[in-house]
Amino acid sequence: MTVSTINLDLSGNWQLASADQSHTLAIAIPGDVHSALQAAGVIADPYAGRNEDDVQWVANKDWVLERSFTLDSTDLGGSWYLDIESLDTVAEVHVNDMLVLQSDNCFRRYRPDVSSALKAGENHLRVTLRSSIAAGAELQEKQPFYIPYSTGNSPIPNGNMLRKPQCHFGWDWNIAIAPLGIYGVIALRKMAAARIEHVVTKQVPQANGAIHLQVTVTLHAAEPGIVSLDLSLDDQKDHLDCAVNEGETVVTHVFSVEKPRLWWPAGSGEQALSQLVLSVPSNSVVRQIGFRTVELITDKDEAGNRFAFRINGREIFCRGANWIPADALISRVSPEGVGDLLRSAVDANMNMIRVWGGGFYEPDWFYDLCDRLGLLVWQDFMFACNLYPSTPDFLENVAAEVDYQVKRLASHPSIALWCGDNELVGALTWFEESRKDRDRYLVSYDRLNRTVETALKKAAPHLLWWPSSPSVGVLNFGDAWHADGSGDMHYWSVWHENKSFDNYRTVKPRFCSEFGFQSYTSMPVVRQFAEAKDLNVASPVMEAHQKNAGGNERIAGTMFRYFRFPKDFANFVYLSQVQQGLAIKTAVDYWRSLKPHCMGTLYWQLNDTWPVASWASLDYGGNWKAMHYMVRRFFQPVAVAAIPSADGREIAFSMVNDTAEPVIVELQTFLVSLDGTKTPLTAAGGTCSPDRAATLLTIPTADVPANHLLFWSFEASNGMRGEGHHVTGTYKALDLQPSGLSLASRPFGDGSVEIAVSATGLALHVMIEAEIEGRYSDNAFDLTAGETRTIRFTPKKAPAGGAPIFTSYDLQSCQGNG
Repeated sequence: MTVSTINLDLSGNWQLASADQSHTLAIAIPGDVHSALQAAGVIADPYAGRNEDDVQWVANKDWVLERSFTLDSTDLGGSWYLDIESLDTVAEVHVNDMLVLQSDNCFRRYRPDVSSALKAGENHLRVTLRSSIAAGAELQEKQPFYIPYSTGNSPIPNGNMLRKPQCHFGWDWNIAIAPLGIYGVIALRKMAAARIEHVVTKQVPQANGAIHLQVTVTLHAAEPGIVSLDLSLDDQKDHLDCAVNEGETVVTHVFSVEKPRLWWPAGSGEQALSQLVLSVPSNSVVRQIGFRTVELITDKDEAGNRFAFRINGREIFCRGANWIPADALISRVSPEGVGDLLRSAVDANMNMIRVWGGGFYEPDWFYDLCDRLGLLVWQDFMFACNLYPSTPDFLENVAAEVDYQVKRLASHPSIALWCGDNELVGALTWFEESRKDRDRYLVSYDRLNRTVETALKKAAPHLLWWPSSPSVGVLNFGDAWHADGSGDMHYWSVWHENKSFDNYRTVKPRFCSEFGFQSYTSMPVVRQFAEAKDLNVASPVMEAHQKNAGGNERIAGTMFRYFRFPKDFANFVYLSQVQQGLAIKTAVDYWRSLKPHCMGTLYWQLNDTWPVASWASLDYGGNWKAMHYMVRRFFQPVAVAAIPSADGREIAFSMVNDTAEPVIVELQTFLVSLDGTKTPLTAAGGTCSPDRAATLLTIPTADVPANHLLFWSFEASNGMRGEGHHVTGTYKALDLQPSGLSLASRPFGDGSVEIAVSATGLALHVMIEAEIEGRYSDNAFDLTAGETRTIRFTPKKAPAGGAPIFTSYDLQSCQGNG
């Protein structure tokens, strides 16, 4: 192909071969090696059955990727460079057999000069990707002392040696196949006088309400000269002629916005956005700007220290979840699929996600989506659950990574906080080596953490920094898993320590940034990787799709604690999702009732990387599990929850208001018998102040007779409404009568289907399911005797075989009694 401009896109079809020449095939770039091998029929789908074991050889080989391109003799001369956005991970790049780059960081953008390597006519580009398994082992051998990694999470060793997504080596929810490839942009570019290397913006509020937008541009030039720089912010336009030196030159320009429209998180106001465009003759950069202020409040109080986000002067309760990579294989990730996952977060009343530190710094379009959707982002740096080297070369590599990523992302209004790592302080206690020699490993950790902080503050001093998650506070290396007075908390005692759901009400976090409970992925997804013979929780295939040690036993053991055991595998899957939702609801309801003591709940986790039993509320592919429908209710900005007292004698109805206006809440409570008969109990009304929680009504538990459930419904003056039920004991103690659940559906011309769901008895946690992907207007709801609820199912794609067949589940039918 002949280049006619100064930018040559090198994505598309490449040749891929193993270094030992045992395999030769095509690969689509951007993309990963495993996906190319599957597309060529060399390997089966790694996600199906137990194929994970059969593809382990891929990561043990080196792989060579090659392509050619043509240049006219008139194009030669000047300064040419390769632009490689994400190279995974240890690699050498040759142009016409000349080594132009040795890379060792998946999170850095490389722009090596290739001017002297190019020639007229056909040019040859070769990228050699080294086995990360071999590279990790070599680097571990070179360490001055052994650096442990979490063997429970990472069956593939020494991933902590590499600046690569840590979950690529496995995790307690991820497939362990150590993918490799070229991700993002790869291009050959000819530089004019200079290129734009970085753009960082800083907002400076003025006393009169205006905002000065300070734009700092880093220009890179091959030689001294004058560069023409055009800048625009919406309808404001400016032009600068900049004198540049060889290498980097920094230019600052200020736009004044007299009456800015503010950017707010979802549910708190509009997501007003402006467009900043910067151009030099050889390239342009576009940034999405939202005018807002963000503060992290850590003031001292009687319980310890607060942890709250203040946006535009108003404290915002953060409702959300943790984000992991959208897929284990990057070739399967698309903006459309990610957009669906993020919209599902907002549709479930979330206003924050935490980009967890064991995956990727996500691409620009991801954060653009968060900007537009109003999703605040808690951004971890990419270190998780391991110890890491602190040798000078490693720290230098990390500093360069932080500098690039911070400058790339700093202007996004959605990013509220930059956090040093995930659980590295706790990891100091996980390994025999660091327990025996804590001082050495603590100093090593502190050097790494300080390197990240220093690089962040150098790149963008105005950004908010938090040292680790969880953390009691800066330079505090205490136990933030169980200390709930200050900082952010990860609370895992219910899942990992097998404690009861009630245990969530024994802690009072200031901000809980991780807590979770597992369930199985839904039956339509199970059928994607399992055959009929595998539909048993203890089958080898199902166990291969459960990555948390003891996870299956814990799910089953919890069922024994709270429920009668389900009658078959499909109902086991259904009930696992119900109990997952009830666990997280128990925590969120109580912690929201503590507002403003607690100002955030981010459960683990929003999404899955492949079809697996996990803590996610969305199935792999994006369908909503039962829990996600519950999340939409218990994360509603105005909500009512039934919270039993510690001694069990009372049930308090807590109302919470996350809006900026007072609301009047009207509550109706009912007694419901086991045959579904509904009898009014009491009513109450009250006003909930803005951004506060309060007790609306307290009922003695004795007022709920044996063999009855306490139901309620509420309506707020702003139109928000909801309902729920409370069981004073356990579900398994209830002799539920037949629910008489029935469905009647009728299709619409737009492909959606209306479903009338009726019950003759008490139907608890009703779940409707189809074999095709889609969204229900409501699900995981309750019906009393004689009640009908009409819901709508909207498929992702029009079904090929006519109207879908729906399956219904409810608690009584699940148990098979009656």
